[in-house]
Amino acid sequence: MQYHTPVQRTQFGDMACSIARTLDVAGEPWTPLIIRDLWVGLTRFDDLQRSLGISRKVLTERLKWLVARGVVEPQPYSEHPLRYDYVLTEKGRELCDILLAITAWGDRWTAGDGGPPVLIRHDGCGKVTHVEPHCAVCGAPMHAADVTIEPGPGYRP
Repeated sequence: MQYHTPVQRTQFGDMACSIARTLDVAGEPWTPLIIRDLWVGLTRFDDLQRSLGISRKVLTERLKWLVARGVVEPQPYSEHPLRYDYVLTEKGRELCDILLAITAWGDRWTAGDGGPPVLIRHDGCGKVTHVEPHCAVCGAPMHAADVTIEPGPGYRP
């Protein structure tokens, strides 16, 4: 008789890698879409569920995960029955910057002939735009080919 041994999921949060640790928090496929919907103002469970077409069970699990990691904060809006608005914390709002970069990539490489499904308008200048990475020190455009990766203070061989 053969027994099936469950495959242990890699613990990305334990890796000495900021990308892996970020994926541990937000890398499950539904999570960025939940964060997107919260960012654009859908804060109630039923609205999120309807927008995403996600099962109630999965949405409940993902919201609990995000609350436990400080990305989302539940705020009660009804006591009888107890119901919550889910709002992004500062940590969660900063994840939206990553979503802007993902959107720019998706608009360039996956939008197809129909063009991008949404436009990004910068509130500061009022223009429709897209995100481009720039160096926080000198302001020059910055792409993967323009950087060198070096060990940092948290590096573990």
